[in-house]
Amino acid sequence: MGALSGLRIADFSRVLAGPYATMLLADMGAEVIKVERPNVGDDTRTWGPPYDASGAATYFQSVNRNKQGITADLSTVEGRAKAFKLISTCDVLVENFAPGTMDKFGFSYQELVKEFPGLIYCSISGFGTSEQARELPGYDLLVQAMSGLMSITGSDSEHPTKVGVALVDVVAGLHASLGIVAALNHRNATGAGQKIEINLLSSALSAMVNQSGAFAGAEVTPRALGNAHPSISPYEVYPTQDAQIVIAVGNDVQFAKFASVIGFTLAEDPRFATNPERVNNRALLNSHLLPLLAAKGVGEWTSELTAVGVPAGPINTIAQAVNLAEELGLNPIVDIVDPRSGSKSRTIANPITFSATPVEYRLGPPTLGAND
Repeated sequence: MGALSGLRIADFSRVLAGPYATMLLADMGAEVIKVERPNVGDDTRTWGPPYDASGAATYFQSVNRNKQGITADLSTVEGRAKAFKLISTCDVLVENFAPGTMDKFGFSYQELVKEFPGLIYCSISGFGTSEQARELPGYDLLVQAMSGLMSITGSDSEHPTKVGVALVDVVAGLHASLGIVAALNHRNATGAGQKIEINLLSSALSAMVNQSGAFAGAEVTPRALGNAHPSISPYEVYPTQDAQIVIAVGNDVQFAKFASVIGFTLAEDPRFATNPERVNNRALLNSHLLPLLAAKGVGEWTSELTAVGVPAGPINTIAQAVNLAEELGLNPIVDIVDPRSGSKSRTIANPITFSATPVEYRLGPPTLGAND
Protein backbone atom coordinates (compact mmCIF):
# COMPACT_ATOMS: atom_id res chain seq x y z
CA MET A 1 0.00 0.00 0.00
CA GLY A 2 1.40 3.35 -1.06
CA ALA A 3 1.16 6.40 1.16
CA LEU A 4 -1.65 7.77 -1.06
CA SER A 5 -3.43 4.48 -1.84
CA GLY A 6 -7.18 5.03 -2.16
CA LEU A 7 -6.77 8.53 -3.54
CA ARG A 8 -8.23 9.07 -7.01
CA ILE A 9 -7.13 11.94 -9.24
CA ALA A 10 -8.68 13.29 -12.45
CA ASP A 11 -5.69 14.65 -14.37
CA PHE A 12 -6.67 17.15 -17.06
CA SER A 13 -3.13 18.58 -17.23
CA ARG A 14 -0.63 18.31 -20.02
CA VAL A 15 2.98 19.11 -20.94
CA LEU A 16 5.03 19.25 -17.73
CA ALA A 17 4.03 21.04 -14.50
CA GLY A 18 0.72 19.23 -13.98
CA PRO A 19 1.82 15.82 -15.30
CA TYR A 20 4.94 15.93 -13.10
CA ALA A 21 2.83 16.68 -10.02
CA THR A 22 0.34 13.90 -10.73
CA MET A 23 3.09 11.39 -11.55
CA LEU A 24 4.71 11.98 -8.17
CA LEU A 25 1.36 11.41 -6.46
CA ALA A 26 0.78 8.30 -8.56
CA ASP A 27 4.17 6.93 -7.51
CA MET A 28 2.96 7.24 -3.91
CA GLY A 29 -0.07 5.09 -4.62
CA ALA A 30 -2.71 7.49 -5.94
CA GLU A 31 -4.84 6.32 -8.85
CA VAL A 32 -4.36 8.92 -11.59
CA ILE A 33 -6.58 9.00 -14.66
CA LYS A 34 -5.05 11.16 -17.38
CA VAL A 35 -7.60 12.80 -19.69
CA GLU A 36 -6.41 13.66 -23.21
CA ARG A 37 -7.88 14.93 -26.47
CA PRO A 38 -8.95 12.12 -28.82
CA ASN A 39 -6.55 11.45 -31.71
CA VAL A 40 -4.16 14.16 -30.49
CA GLY A 41 -3.33 13.67 -26.86
CA ASP A 42 -0.84 15.54 -24.74
CA ASP A 43 1.35 17.90 -26.78
CA THR A 44 4.49 16.16 -25.51
CA ARG A 45 3.57 12.93 -27.29
CA THR A 46 5.00 14.66 -30.38
CA TRP A 47 7.92 16.40 -28.68
CA GLY A 48 10.77 14.37 -30.12
CA PRO A 49 13.35 13.22 -30.85
CA PRO A 50 14.51 11.44 -28.80
CA TYR A 51 12.19 8.44 -28.79
CA ASP A 52 12.44 5.29 -26.72
CA ALA A 53 12.59 1.72 -28.03
CA SER A 54 8.81 1.65 -28.45
CA GLY A 55 8.84 4.82 -30.56
CA ALA A 56 7.33 7.03 -27.85
CA ALA A 57 8.70 10.52 -27.18
CA THR A 58 10.87 10.34 -24.06
CA TYR A 59 9.57 13.78 -22.99
CA PHE A 60 6.05 12.37 -22.57
CA GLN A 61 7.35 9.15 -21.05
CA SER A 62 9.34 11.01 -18.39
CA VAL A 63 6.30 12.48 -16.60
CA ASN A 64 3.41 10.10 -17.21
CA ARG A 65 4.17 6.71 -15.63
CA ASN A 66 1.71 5.06 -13.24
CA LYS A 67 -1.31 6.62 -14.94
CA GLN A 68 -4.41 5.30 -16.57
CA GLY A 69 -5.34 7.08 -19.77
CA ILE A 70 -8.70 8.03 -21.26
CA THR A 71 -9.76 10.43 -24.01
CA ALA A 72 -12.53 13.01 -23.89
CA ASP A 73 -13.36 15.86 -26.24
CA LEU A 74 -14.50 18.55 -23.82
CA SER A 75 -15.96 20.59 -26.68
CA THR A 76 -18.69 17.97 -27.12
CA VAL A 77 -21.63 17.03 -24.92
CA GLU A 78 -20.47 13.41 -24.88
CA GLY A 79 -16.95 14.36 -23.90
CA ARG A 80 -18.10 16.62 -21.08
CA ALA A 81 -20.43 13.90 -19.79
CA LYS A 82 -17.55 11.43 -19.75
CA ALA A 83 -15.35 13.92 -17.92
CA PHE A 84 -18.08 14.75 -15.40
CA LYS A 85 -18.59 11.07 -14.64
CA LEU A 86 -14.87 10.73 -13.96
CA ILE A 87 -14.78 13.81 -11.72
CA SER A 88 -17.70 12.48 -9.70
CA THR A 89 -15.54 9.53 -8.64
CA CYS A 90 -12.39 11.50 -7.81
CA ASP A 91 -10.92 13.21 -4.78
CA VAL A 92 -8.68 15.59 -6.71
CA LEU A 93 -8.84 17.40 -10.05
CA VAL A 94 -5.69 18.86 -11.62
CA GLU A 95 -5.76 21.13 -14.68
CA ASN A 96 -3.41 23.55 -16.40
CA PHE A 97 -5.50 24.87 -19.29
CA ALA A 98 -5.38 28.57 -20.09
CA PRO A 99 -7.30 30.46 -17.38
CA GLY A 100 -11.04 30.33 -18.04
CA THR A 101 -10.97 27.20 -20.21
CA MET A 102 -12.45 24.87 -17.58
CA ASP A 103 -15.11 27.50 -16.82
CA LYS A 104 -16.11 27.46 -20.48
CA PHE A 105 -16.65 23.70 -20.31
CA GLY A 106 -18.71 23.95 -17.12
CA PHE A 107 -15.94 22.53 -14.93
CA SER A 108 -15.01 25.57 -12.87
CA TYR A 109 -14.33 25.05 -9.19
CA GLN A 110 -17.38 27.17 -8.35
CA GLU A 111 -19.63 24.83 -10.31
CA LEU A 112 -18.08 21.55 -9.24
CA VAL A 113 -17.90 22.35 -5.53
CA LYS A 114 -21.69 22.61 -5.47
CA GLU A 115 -21.88 18.95 -6.44
CA PHE A 116 -18.68 17.76 -4.77
CA PRO A 117 -17.87 19.80 -1.63
CA GLY A 118 -14.95 17.51 -0.79
CA LEU A 119 -13.23 18.00 -4.14
CA ILE A 120 -9.67 19.34 -4.13
CA TYR A 121 -9.24 21.37 -7.29
CA CYS A 122 -5.69 22.27 -8.32
CA SER A 123 -5.33 24.82 -11.10
CA ILE A 124 -1.90 25.62 -12.59
CA SER A 125 -1.35 28.70 -14.74
CA GLY A 126 1.55 30.68 -16.12
CA PHE A 127 0.98 34.05 -14.52
CA GLY A 128 -2.19 33.81 -12.41
CA THR A 129 -5.79 34.55 -13.29
CA SER A 130 -6.03 38.35 -13.57
CA GLU A 131 -7.22 39.83 -16.85
CA GLN A 132 -3.69 40.85 -17.77
CA ALA A 133 -2.30 37.44 -16.79
CA ARG A 134 -4.81 35.63 -18.99
CA GLU A 135 -3.21 37.18 -22.06
CA LEU A 136 0.21 35.65 -21.32
CA PRO A 137 0.91 32.08 -22.48
CA GLY A 138 2.39 30.01 -19.67
CA TYR A 139 5.43 28.45 -21.32
CA ASP A 140 8.45 27.70 -19.17
CA LEU A 141 10.93 29.59 -21.37
CA LEU A 142 8.75 32.69 -21.29
CA VAL A 143 8.50 32.51 -17.50
CA GLN A 144 12.24 31.94 -17.15
CA ALA A 145 12.70 35.20 -19.06
CA MET A 146 9.99 37.26 -17.41
CA SER A 147 10.65 36.03 -13.86
CA GLY A 148 14.25 37.24 -13.92
CA LEU A 149 15.70 33.73 -13.82
CA MET A 150 17.46 34.19 -17.16
CA SER A 151 18.93 37.49 -15.95
CA ILE A 152 20.93 35.67 -13.26
CA THR A 153 21.86 32.70 -15.47
CA GLY A 154 24.65 32.86 -18.03
CA SER A 155 28.19 34.13 -18.33
CA ASP A 156 27.28 37.76 -17.63
CA SER A 157 24.46 40.28 -17.81
CA GLU A 158 24.88 40.62 -21.57
CA HIS A 159 24.16 36.93 -22.18
CA PRO A 160 20.98 35.88 -20.33
CA THR A 161 20.58 32.12 -20.53
CA LYS A 162 17.81 29.67 -19.82
CA VAL A 163 18.33 26.76 -17.47
CA GLY A 164 18.95 23.51 -19.38
CA VAL A 165 15.62 22.00 -18.33
CA ALA A 166 12.11 23.43 -17.89
CA LEU A 167 12.91 24.11 -14.25
CA VAL A 168 10.03 26.46 -13.53
CA ASP A 169 7.52 23.84 -14.66
CA VAL A 170 9.17 21.28 -12.40
CA VAL A 171 9.16 23.63 -9.40
CA ALA A 172 5.52 24.52 -10.04
CA GLY A 173 4.69 20.81 -10.20
CA LEU A 174 6.41 20.25 -6.86
CA HIS A 175 4.44 23.12 -5.33
CA ALA A 176 1.24 21.67 -6.77
CA SER A 177 1.86 18.21 -5.32
CA LEU A 178 2.68 19.70 -1.91
CA GLY A 179 -0.43 21.86 -2.02
CA ILE A 180 -2.60 18.85 -2.85
CA VAL A 181 -1.20 16.80 0.03
CA ALA A 182 -1.75 19.74 2.42
CA ALA A 183 -5.33 20.14 1.19
CA LEU A 184 -5.92 16.43 1.73
CA ASN A 185 -4.81 16.79 5.33
CA HIS A 186 -7.24 19.68 5.76
CA ARG A 187 -10.03 17.63 4.20
CA ASN A 188 -9.30 14.71 6.50
CA ALA A 189 -9.81 17.08 9.44
CA THR A 190 -12.84 19.01 8.15
CA GLY A 191 -14.38 17.04 5.29
CA ALA A 192 -14.11 20.10 3.04
CA GLY A 193 -12.17 20.36 -0.18
CA GLN A 194 -10.71 23.57 -1.56
CA LYS A 195 -9.19 25.20 -4.60
CA ILE A 196 -5.41 25.39 -5.00
CA GLU A 197 -3.91 27.90 -7.43
CA ILE A 198 -0.32 27.58 -8.59
CA ASN A 199 1.33 29.89 -11.09
CA LEU A 200 4.72 29.56 -12.73
CA LEU A 201 5.80 33.16 -12.13
CA SER A 202 5.28 32.99 -8.36
CA SER A 203 6.90 29.55 -8.30
CA ALA A 204 9.97 30.92 -10.08
CA LEU A 205 10.26 33.89 -7.72
CA SER A 206 10.02 31.55 -4.72
CA ALA A 207 12.53 29.12 -6.21
CA MET A 208 15.14 31.85 -6.69
CA VAL A 209 15.35 31.99 -2.86
CA ASN A 210 18.48 33.99 -1.95
CA GLN A 211 18.51 35.80 -5.29
CA SER A 212 14.91 37.02 -5.17
CA GLY A 213 15.33 37.40 -1.41
CA ALA A 214 18.21 39.84 -2.05
CA PHE A 215 15.76 42.12 -3.79
CA ALA A 216 12.96 41.64 -1.26
CA GLY A 217 15.18 42.12 1.78
CA ALA A 218 17.86 44.54 0.59
CA GLU A 219 16.57 45.96 -2.73
CA VAL A 220 19.59 44.43 -4.46
CA THR A 221 18.97 43.35 -8.06
CA PRO A 222 21.18 40.29 -8.67
CA ARG A 223 23.08 39.89 -11.91
CA ALA A 224 24.52 36.96 -13.82
CA LEU A 225 27.91 35.82 -12.56
CA GLY A 226 28.49 32.80 -14.72
CA ASN A 227 29.32 29.90 -12.43
CA ALA A 228 30.28 32.11 -9.51
CA HIS A 229 28.15 32.63 -6.39
CA PRO A 230 27.06 36.15 -5.37
CA SER A 231 27.67 35.55 -1.66
CA ILE A 232 30.33 32.82 -1.35
CA SER A 233 33.89 32.46 -2.65
CA PRO A 234 35.56 30.30 -3.85
CA TYR A 235 32.34 28.68 -5.04
CA GLU A 236 32.54 28.20 -8.79
CA VAL A 237 34.11 26.31 -11.69
CA TYR A 238 37.87 26.31 -12.24
CA PRO A 239 40.07 24.80 -14.97
CA THR A 240 42.57 22.14 -13.93
CA GLN A 241 45.32 20.38 -15.81
CA ASP A 242 42.85 18.24 -17.78
CA ALA A 243 39.26 19.32 -17.14
CA GLN A 244 37.08 21.69 -15.15
CA ILE A 245 36.36 21.21 -11.45
CA VAL A 246 33.70 22.62 -9.15
CA ILE A 247 35.01 24.02 -5.87
CA ALA A 248 32.27 24.77 -3.32
CA VAL A 249 33.90 26.22 -0.20
CA GLY A 250 31.07 27.06 2.20
CA ASN A 251 32.88 28.48 5.23
CA ASP A 252 36.21 29.71 6.55
CA VAL A 253 37.22 26.35 8.05
CA GLN A 254 36.78 24.69 4.66
CA PHE A 255 38.75 27.48 3.02
CA ALA A 256 41.71 26.89 5.33
CA LYS A 257 41.69 23.20 4.41
CA PHE A 258 41.32 24.02 0.73
CA ALA A 259 44.26 26.44 0.87
CA SER A 260 46.42 23.87 2.62
CA VAL A 261 45.74 21.17 0.03
CA ILE A 262 46.38 23.31 -3.05
CA GLY A 263 49.31 25.22 -1.56
CA PHE A 264 47.70 28.66 -1.30
CA THR A 265 49.86 30.49 1.27
CA LEU A 266 47.75 33.62 1.68
CA ALA A 267 44.79 32.03 3.48
CA GLU A 268 45.28 34.26 6.53
CA ASP A 269 45.75 37.43 4.50
CA PRO A 270 43.02 39.92 5.59
CA ARG A 271 41.82 40.09 1.98
CA PHE A 272 41.01 36.36 2.00
CA ALA A 273 40.65 35.25 5.62
CA THR A 274 36.86 35.64 5.79
CA ASN A 275 34.16 34.86 3.28
CA PRO A 276 32.89 38.46 2.89
CA GLU A 277 36.43 39.59 2.09
CA ARG A 278 36.93 36.73 -0.36
CA VAL A 279 33.72 37.77 -2.13
CA ASN A 280 34.91 41.39 -2.26
CA ASN A 281 38.28 40.27 -3.62
CA ARG A 282 37.06 37.44 -5.83
CA ALA A 283 39.03 38.42 -8.94
CA LEU A 284 42.28 38.76 -6.99
CA LEU A 285 41.69 35.47 -5.19
CA ASN A 286 41.03 33.66 -8.46
CA SER A 287 44.21 35.07 -9.98
CA HIS A 288 46.10 33.20 -7.26
CA LEU A 289 44.02 30.00 -7.44
CA LEU A 290 44.11 29.43 -11.21
CA PRO A 291 47.83 28.60 -11.56
CA LEU A 292 47.74 26.42 -8.45
CA LEU A 293 44.76 24.37 -9.68
CA ALA A 294 46.37 23.97 -13.11
CA ALA A 295 49.09 21.83 -11.54
CA LYS A 296 46.94 18.68 -11.28
CA GLY A 297 43.95 17.05 -12.95
CA VAL A 298 40.34 17.08 -11.83
CA GLY A 299 40.52 13.50 -10.52
CA GLU A 300 43.51 14.20 -8.29
CA TRP A 301 42.07 17.42 -6.89
CA THR A 302 38.69 15.81 -6.28
CA SER A 303 40.27 12.97 -4.30
CA GLU A 304 42.54 15.20 -2.26
CA LEU A 305 39.94 17.84 -1.45
CA THR A 306 37.18 15.36 -0.70
CA ALA A 307 39.52 13.56 1.70
CA VAL A 308 39.73 16.65 3.90
CA GLY A 309 36.05 17.56 3.67
CA VAL A 310 36.22 20.25 1.00
CA PRO A 311 33.33 19.95 -1.51
CA ALA A 312 34.81 19.41 -4.97
CA GLY A 313 33.98 17.38 -8.04
CA PRO A 314 33.92 17.08 -11.83
CA ILE A 315 31.23 18.39 -14.15
CA ASN A 316 29.48 15.21 -15.24
CA THR A 317 27.32 14.50 -18.24
CA ILE A 318 23.89 13.08 -17.41
CA ALA A 319 25.20 9.65 -18.39
CA GLN A 320 28.07 10.03 -15.94
CA ALA A 321 25.67 11.28 -13.27
CA VAL A 322 23.48 8.20 -13.70
CA ASN A 323 26.56 5.98 -13.46
CA LEU A 324 27.58 7.79 -10.27
CA ALA A 325 24.13 7.26 -8.77
CA GLU A 326 24.40 3.56 -9.61
CA GLU A 327 27.83 3.36 -7.98
CA LEU A 328 26.36 4.96 -4.86
CA GLY A 329 23.55 2.39 -4.72
CA LEU A 330 20.79 4.90 -5.49
CA ASN A 331 19.16 2.78 -8.26
CA PRO A 332 18.45 5.78 -10.52
CA ILE A 333 16.72 3.93 -13.37
CA VAL A 334 13.62 1.76 -13.15
CA ASP A 335 12.36 -0.68 -15.79
CA ILE A 336 8.59 -0.98 -16.08
CA VAL A 337 6.57 -3.59 -17.95
CA ASP A 338 3.07 -2.22 -18.52
CA PRO A 339 0.47 -4.89 -17.70
CA ARG A 340 -1.99 -3.39 -20.19
CA SER A 341 0.16 -3.87 -23.29
CA GLY A 342 3.30 -5.66 -22.19
CA SER A 343 5.34 -2.71 -23.44
CA LYS A 344 8.57 -1.87 -21.65
CA SER A 345 9.80 1.55 -20.57
CA ARG A 346 12.73 2.90 -18.62
CA THR A 347 12.34 5.84 -16.30
CA ILE A 348 14.32 7.86 -13.79
CA ALA A 349 13.29 6.73 -10.31
CA ASN A 350 11.23 8.80 -7.91
CA PRO A 351 13.78 10.38 -5.52
CA ILE A 352 11.68 9.97 -2.35
CA THR A 353 12.36 6.95 -0.16
CA PHE A 354 9.74 5.88 2.39
CA SER A 355 10.55 3.38 5.13
CA ALA A 356 6.98 2.05 5.38
CA THR A 357 5.17 2.97 2.15
CA PRO A 358 7.67 2.74 -0.73
CA VAL A 359 6.88 4.31 -4.07
CA GLU A 360 5.47 1.98 -6.70
CA TYR A 361 5.96 1.55 -10.42
CA ARG A 362 2.71 -0.16 -11.41
CA LEU A 363 2.14 1.18 -14.92
CA GLY A 364 4.17 2.57 -17.76
CA PRO A 365 3.02 5.79 -19.45
CA PRO A 366 -0.36 5.13 -21.09
CA THR A 367 -0.83 4.88 -24.80
CA LEU A 368 -3.47 7.37 -25.97
CA GLY A 369 -6.83 6.21 -24.61
CA ALA A 370 -5.33 3.08 -23.04
CA ASN A 371 -8.19 2.80 -20.55
CA ASP A 372 -11.12 4.02 -22.67
